[in-house]
Amino acid sequence: MSKREREERKAALLVQVQQQRLDLSAARRDWFQVTERYDRGWLTLISLRRWAAVGSGVMALWSVRHPRGMMRWARRGFGAWSTWRLVRNQLKR
Repeated sequence: MSKREREERKAALLVQVQQQRLDLSAARRDWFQVTERYDRGWLTLISLRRWAAVGSGVMALWSVRHPRGMMRWARRGFGAWSTWRLVRNQLKR
């Protein structure tokens, strides 16, 4: 292989690498556009982690002081969940 052929081959490979970089950059931009909504949701969920820890601590203290209230809310939650399942199953039919 002569020096000229080698230089031509090198130039062709550099053009190919540059095109691949451009393609990767475009694919990356498209990927970020598609997943932007999920990323924002995840970041919102992560930012609420502190408040969830505080809320669970408050609920634990409240449940120790008022155990009947927790049972009442558990029954209400179970009832709402059962109602939702019933409605969802009826709507599917």
